[in-house]
Parts: sequence; structure tokens; C-alpha cells
Amino acid sequence: MARPSSNLGDNGFLQAALEGLLLQKQRIEAQIEEVRSLLGRHRVSNSKAASGSGGTKLATARGRRPLSEAARKRIAAAQKKRWAEYRKQHRTAE
Repeated sequence: MARPSSNLGDNGFLQAALEGLLLQKQRIEAQIEEVRSLLGRHRVSNSKAASGSGGTKLATARGRRPLSEAARKRIAAAQKKRWAEYRKQHRTAE
């Protein structure tokens, strides 16, 4: 059964509720930061994101390495080969 609402007007009760909620918020924020660090993702503030970094810092923060020109060509050739095979199979199926 619910408690009567007369306790809600008590400042001590509200203060205790606020302190409890703030403690929960701090614990949750600490857990969120721990999970983010395990994922290797760091929060980027809006000021840093709006500074016009061009996304290069974000790419390196996520652990992505730049590909060499030769690697990009190999990947493109392999993808073209896969698409050619796909089209060949689906053209004969029609």
C-alpha cells in the first residue's frame, strides 16, 4: 500500500531523497565511464566536435588505422570481383 503524501512536504525527507538520487547518479556515471573505457571509446565534448577537426582525431580514437593506397586497391579489386560473381549468378538465374 502506498504511503500517505503528508511525508512529501517534509524538507528532511526530500533532502534525503535528493542525496540518495545523487549518489545513484554518481554510481551510474562511474559505471558508464568504466564501460566506455573498456570499449575504447572516449566521450568527445561538443566543443571539440564542433572545432572542425575533420574527423581524423575521431578515427584514430576508435583505433582505425589508415590504409595504404595498395591496400585500398586490393580491397576494391576483391569487391569488384565479388560483385561480378554475384551479377553472373543472378543473371543466369533469371
